[in-house]
Amino acid sequence: MLKPCVFSVRCVLVAMVFALALPGVSAAKVVSPDFVELAKNLNPVVVNIRTAKNIVPKQKLRRPQHQNQFGNNFFDEFFNRYFDEMPQQKPRREQSLGTGFIISADGYILTNNHVVNGADEVMVKLSDGREVKADIKGVDEKVDLALLKINEQTKLPFAELGDSDALQVGEWVMAIGNPFGLSHTVTAGIVSAKGRVIGSGPYDDYIQTDASINPGNSGGPLFNAQGRVIGINTAIISGGGGGIGFAIPVSMAKSVIDQLRDTGKVTRGYLGVRFQLLTAELAKSFGLTSEKGALVANVEKDTPAERAGLKSGDVILEFDGKPINEGNELPRYVAATPIDKKVKLVIFRDGEKRDISLVVGKLNDGEAASGGSGTGSESDKIGIRVAELNKEMAERLGIRDLKGLVITEIKPGSSAEEVGLVSGSIILEINGKRPETLPAYTALISKLKKDDVVRLLLRRPDGSVHYVAMKLN
Repeated sequence: MLKPCVFSVRCVLVAMVFALALPGVSAAKVVSPDFVELAKNLNPVVVNIRTAKNIVPKQKLRRPQHQNQFGNNFFDEFFNRYFDEMPQQKPRREQSLGTGFIISADGYILTNNHVVNGADEVMVKLSDGREVKADIKGVDEKVDLALLKINEQTKLPFAELGDSDALQVGEWVMAIGNPFGLSHTVTAGIVSAKGRVIGSGPYDDYIQTDASINPGNSGGPLFNAQGRVIGINTAIISGGGGGIGFAIPVSMAKSVIDQLRDTGKVTRGYLGVRFQLLTAELAKSFGLTSEKGALVANVEKDTPAERAGLKSGDVILEFDGKPINEGNELPRYVAATPIDKKVKLVIFRDGEKRDISLVVGKLNDGEAASGGSGTGSESDKIGIRVAELNKEMAERLGIRDLKGLVITEIKPGSSAEEVGLVSGSIILEINGKRPETLPAYTALISKLKKDDVVRLLLRRPDGSVHYVAMKLN
């Protein structure tokens, strides 16, 4: 029976002996990186970000006057006089902290969009203690990235971007950030998983790591053992999810940095289909031997997909030479494809594989690159996108029932944002009715009109259940 190692030196020796005893495993693979040297070399490229936002309080509300047989209502006069005498709220300045890292010698900095979103002022603190003002050059809300620029006379140290596609589960990684305002905090761990879908947006493809990531780490770099950035730390699981953090793969960031630098926004490819994930039962019903691929649920009119002849019931197996192992990969592949590029799709239809050529269109605001598994224009009435719960989402959110809808995206400036809806919330009811599927949800929302009041019963990511009412824009 093995006993726990008491002394750290003994633990290392035992680990090396076991490693040498296993076929194909060398001692070199159990040696950790020199984190001291890595931290010393990489600290200068990491910056702390402080933002400020001016919050203007809403105008004072007055109760409407009502007439009755005795004239003005006494209670109306009382309440209006009470509100008139209340002190008026003054504008306040809201501040927050985050992290970023320098990606070029001339002062371009990468961080998360949610770190700087809505900020009236962005200040960057360099590793030498200097604090300088930064301009927001562009943001990508769908992937949660922002590109900043500071003006410095001298060349700045900058991080080298690595290859997150080549990253393997189990590799050492190191994070540097500003958790809880504690500047340049270094933590280390391993890559716990790749390709995580956490319901934060249409292009989820997160790196999961156990390197400690906390509030304030957002926007900071995740380095590999060679000191190259392989991820941008973005999210954590709150409420008992210690040791689980998520980072945007740097390969995804590379595809948008140039566009943000040149135009301040990102242009993405567009297909024009609504798809759903394959289950074992669905795959079998179509004559497939595996659950790989994206099942086309609907083809929108006057889109690249319709012009190419795609139909409901087609299963997309490959897109532009890339196999679709999971349906969620399709939106990312389509979005990253240049506009007007002719691509080949391999589909499964009527029991056989077929090749289809398609010219990729341009994604407009409010659309999803491949239609996605979320809802489209009807959701825009509220300002959210939703998706049907799958097993992975349910496990992450700590719920047993796989039936239901989860909010995956909040549209900035929408009614949903104003009342404080958050991604990851489960929709339990809409005006007293529970939609468990996307068609049921669409049917309920389609009946709503502008200025209608909709009541939602939600289970938030922290487990709390509450009602929210909003007036549609």
